[in-house]
Amino acid sequence: MAGGEKNIGKFFKDVVLEMKRVSWPTRKELTRYTWVVLGTVAFITVFFAIVDYGISSVVRILLG
Repeated sequence: MAGGEKNIGKFFKDVVLEMKRVSWPTRKELTRYTWVVLGTVAFITVFFAIVDYGISSVVRILLG
């Protein structure tokens, strides 16, 4: 049991050390990345909506 507690403590110590090594993005980079993600999601949404509409139209025509 005591060995498990030591492992948990070491784990959290290692997490803190690793978080200090992380290269965090600047506010400008974060804003830019956010807009890229939102633009990509919007594009994919419109693309799949158009494809879905096209497939639905073809199925409706085939089934009469």
